[in-house]
Amino acid sequence: MNQPLSHPMLSIAMDAVAKGTQVLRDRYQKTVRVETKGLANFVTEADLDSEKAIVEIIREAYPDHAIISEESHSDRADAADLWIIDPLDGTSNFMHGIPHFAVSLGYYHDGKPELGIVCNPVSNDLYVSVFEQGAWHNGVRQQVDPSENLSEVMIACGFYYDRGQMMQSTLETLGDFFRCNIHGMRRFGAAALDLCNVGCGHYGVFFEYKLHPWDYAAGQLFLSEAGGRATDCNGNSLPLHCASSICATNTKLHDQAMQVITPNWRKLSGYVSG
Repeated sequence: MNQPLSHPMLSIAMDAVAKGTQVLRDRYQKTVRVETKGLANFVTEADLDSEKAIVEIIREAYPDHAIISEESHSDRADAADLWIIDPLDGTSNFMHGIPHFAVSLGYYHDGKPELGIVCNPVSNDLYVSVFEQGAWHNGVRQQVDPSENLSEVMIACGFYYDRGQMMQSTLETLGDFFRCNIHGMRRFGAAALDLCNVGCGHYGVFFEYKLHPWDYAAGQLFLSEAGGRATDCNGNSLPLHCASSICATNTKLHDQAMQVITPNWRKLSGYVSG
């Protein structure tokens, strides 16, 4: 690792992510057992085995630390030392042989993000951030896009599994963005990587109307360290104890993006302003 980062947990975190990514590499484009958690919401044996490999390394090094993970660990989100794991962000992509998925691992101390790692096992793209030490992609420090108008950027979005009103609201918001003359829109299906790509300046905005903490725990630190900003769709800090909406931007576009995103979010959530 070329980036000049220092953190007491960094070595263990890198080892854990390496183990998780190796599990995914070994199982990618091979037949894996799939279970359904809900409509278009799947878990594979690769998710479970990656999570097991990551948790084993963290538990061995820090047996008293709390862990929240997508599949099987739900310790207290207000623990002093907390690891938040998505062992396979982009399960649908993985299942269909699309090489865009990631392991995501974040470490929080007293509710504040200190360390985040996101890694795509196929491309070997590695995104590492440490609080107040920058955001680094494959050893190169990253900064958000400097654009000040929506008409100058590409945006990204995610769709939650809901195929009803949430999907419709997302589509309506995309239409509103296009009416702001954005350069285009991309939807790749892995929120951790989307957040990192805002941090790397590829997108000016990313939004989704429902995500879980393991989806954004590492990516929001990478974005922040690159000069970006992430809030929920009402402008509040992202929670660690429950699902949330998200608006992630290069900071300069945050208010403009919220003007597009928030109206449909408020209708969707039953929010009544004033």
